[in-house]
Amino acid sequence: MLITCLYRDSQKVWETYETEVVFGRSEEKLPIILDLSPDQRVSRMHGRIWQEQGLHWIEDLNSSRGTQLNGVEIKGRGKQQLNLGDTVQAGQTILRLEPGDSGSFASHTNYLEHGTFLLPEKHHAESGVAIAKDVDATAVDPMPLYGNGDTASRRLKMVCDLPFHFATKTSLKTLLPAIVDQLVDVIPSGESWALVLRDPETDALLLKAYHYVQKIYLSETLFRRAMTERKAFLWKKGADIDVSGSIAQSGIEMGLYAPLLWQGEALGAICAATRNAQATFSDDDVKLLVVVSQYAAMAVATHRLQEKLQRESAAKANLLRQFSPKVASQLLVRHGRLRLVGRRSEVSILNADIRGFTELAREMEPDDVIAMINDYLNVLVPVIFAHHGTVGKSPGDGILAIFGSPEPDTKHHENAVLAAAAMQLAAAKLSDDRQHRGVPQRSFGVGIHCGEVVHGFVGISDRTEFTVIGDAVNSAARYSSAAAAGQILISPEVHEHVWRVVEAEQVRVATKHEGDLVAYRINRVKENHHP
Repeated sequence: MLITCLYRDSQKVWETYETEVVFGRSEEKLPIILDLSPDQRVSRMHGRIWQEQGLHWIEDLNSSRGTQLNGVEIKGRGKQQLNLGDTVQAGQTILRLEPGDSGSFASHTNYLEHGTFLLPEKHHAESGVAIAKDVDATAVDPMPLYGNGDTASRRLKMVCDLPFHFATKTSLKTLLPAIVDQLVDVIPSGESWALVLRDPETDALLLKAYHYVQKIYLSETLFRRAMTERKAFLWKKGADIDVSGSIAQSGIEMGLYAPLLWQGEALGAICAATRNAQATFSDDDVKLLVVVSQYAAMAVATHRLQEKLQRESAAKANLLRQFSPKVASQLLVRHGRLRLVGRRSEVSILNADIRGFTELAREMEPDDVIAMINDYLNVLVPVIFAHHGTVGKSPGDGILAIFGSPEPDTKHHENAVLAAAAMQLAAAKLSDDRQHRGVPQRSFGVGIHCGEVVHGFVGISDRTEFTVIGDAVNSAARYSSAAAAGQILISPEVHEHVWRVVEAEQVRVATKHEGDLVAYRINRVKENHHP
């Protein structure tokens, strides 16, 4: 990838052979591939750009000030396609994806693995280009009928019009009836026309669209025969197929059937049928039905893919609020849905709370309060991710992190403590920076406890939250409340696992309801274990 970065009056060109890059502000403990320092309006982990199936994509990683693509905010909207020459604004920095060296062209048509995009130009109304005539691309008659309008010409026009009619439909709800409407036009000698789709979860055939002059009971046997044999056929009553059961009761005398095939998979089938024994279906009718079914299968597959991508994008955007990009991808399963199962296991809980936040917030403007919280979150959340932690649901002036879930981690005690130490360093550095800028700053108190909890996803649809439930969560909060600004207090249960990693001294802390608790105050991380 070749990306230009423009910040104020300076411009640099950044090139890499990697297929995925994260952009933001790098620091010693959290290196970023595409470092946009010194732009202070860029979050530590701001967004990412990657290549997938020959296209470039971009998404905002829950940055504090968002990301604009060609002037449109994309924060919270999942992945967006990024074309060459598009303008991306992160903070005060402008990014552009640039074309590389395309080489020389041969005299024949070449396949370009990553494609070539035209650079955007001004709208014709602004560029001075005169347009002689324009046509509404969603309402045009794709292929005008010339000549005397005989049957062959009309059928040719119908076939040529099919891709256009299907392409103008924006959802399966409007596409599927449109397919059946085309069947009525292409096979007018029928009395009943229908489309069924196979449910991939249950294998059931679902009747999605149906049109009739004379109602006929549909035959699942004939639909499944077309899908199983991958063949279109003309069936007549008394033919070589068993006419018992639903077929005998259907009243069908003659029917045309064709599977909806896409990349070797039978998505469903279409049919035209009649109860009139004197009606005729020709060989050309069978061929036309195959053409309709091929175009229909392509359109159905395209819409299903779009729906799947939308679900995955929404689910992943939701997950990225709590998990690192790698873990978020692992949590997504087929169709972009989550494994919505609960588990019980031992984890480490880290609770970090801003000291003196309530008093300070009373004196600040609401926008400044939110900006301060986001500043600290943008520094601390990547640290949690870097130590294999998960961000849980917590109050606005604090952070709850879980180590050892959703993926098991045998070193969750150690990772939690090292994350806490790194968070304190990062928070102190940010506080110094905010103080230098003359804006309010605060310190954190951190408490860590471990224990058995129930953890999993709760919520509806794509609005799920990863939640932990158990006494360990409450205990971690008590240790956090007892920690002074800049301190880390851990429980004896955690200390049993990390005594080789840190130097700590035993202290007693007072609580409102449990009396005094034994805790260990971490003084430093030992050599070779620095966060």
